Amino acid sequence: MQKFRNLTILTIAAATVAACGPSTPEAPPTTATVAQAPSATASAAPSSGPGRPATCGSDLLATLSVREKIGQLLMVGVTDAADARRAIQQGAGGVFIGSWTDRSVFSGGTLQSVAKAGKVPAMVSVDEEGGRVSRVPGADLVSARELAKTKTVAQARAEGARIGKLLKSMGITVDFAPDADVSAQPDDSVIGDRSYSNDPAVVVKYSQAFAAGLRDGGVYPVFKHFPGHGSSSGDSHRGGVSVPPLNQLKQKDLIPFRAAVESGDAGVMVGHLTVPGLTEPGLPTSLSPATMRLLRDGAGYGAKRFDGPIFTDDLSGMKAITDRFSVPQAVAKSLEAGADVALWISTDQLRAAIDAVEASVKAKRITAKQLDDSVLRVARAKHAVRC
Repeated sequence: MQKFRNLTILTIAAATVAACGPSTPEAPPTTATVAQAPSATASAAPSSGPGRPATCGSDLLATLSVREKIGQLLMVGVTDAADARRAIQQGAGGVFIGSWTDRSVFSGGTLQSVAKAGKVPAMVSVDEEGGRVSRVPGADLVSARELAKTKTVAQARAEGARIGKLLKSMGITVDFAPDADVSAQPDDSVIGDRSYSNDPAVVVKYSQAFAAGLRDGGVYPVFKHFPGHGSSSGDSHRGGVSVPPLNQLKQKDLIPFRAAVESGDAGVMVGHLTVPGLTEPGLPTSLSPATMRLLRDGAGYGAKRFDGPIFTDDLSGMKAITDRFSVPQAVAKSLEAGADVALWISTDQLRAAIDAVEASVKAKRITAKQLDDSVLRVARAKHAVRC
């Protein structure tokens, strides 16, 4: 999700980074390569919400209607606190704070209050990668590439903890960071300096360290952009984007995501990419059942099974999606494919999106079990359920 926002949806779409960013063979390393400090514990993670005790998953599911369950899987960009509160009251399970959002939301406990507006505490998310993808006042974080060049792994974790504490103090619970892409692109390209390195081993060390720091600070990290945006042919804000074939991604780009899955207690964001040997004709990775299966099952790229939440990149501000699908269509297709959270950057089509997903549930393109499993993955990431 960029720097300036007009009132028109067209300009919002061009401006947003929506977690994808600006118009955004060696033996596979493991998480052990960054174990320079004890891993974060569950006690460092966000609680289930002020005044709301954690409960068992079956108990939570029993309190939610089908439409309420669907809402838990939707995350929308908001303009201000009132817009965020309305979205949550209408059923959204999460809100996204973008470059266009009124900055008053960052103070006075505003976002903490907003998160409690719904039946289930809402996720409050942001893109805070550092460098040119920075959204909150006072972050003062250098780009990923600069961080890897100038700081040790331990210092990178400390920076992650500092950012995590800052975000948590503002009521933000989810950071769409770190960027786990492996890239040699020029600094100002779609990924560029958002990548720690063109060496996957370096990306593993620094992305793992920064994510651990976010957890230390009490914020849930989300690695992006699966299965690897670092060698992309272009910018998904502007149109379709291709990356190397799957068998090449396995040798380099997928290595940091393999480590991310092993680390646990983090989400993964899927980009809008065309991957030869993986994606179905006409479907980018964010809407691709084959991509979701690859990430969820893990075996296809040598990873463990992934049981955390899968987030889509922005479904409304990128022409890789909007050239082919309306927002409600894209939201429904992403969840049908196996994503757990569909993300887009405005609230005006929230009810239409819920309607579209409900139609998918009624047609059994999304089964009752799939819906419940996704709700519980999201709830566990919120620490709203613990059994």
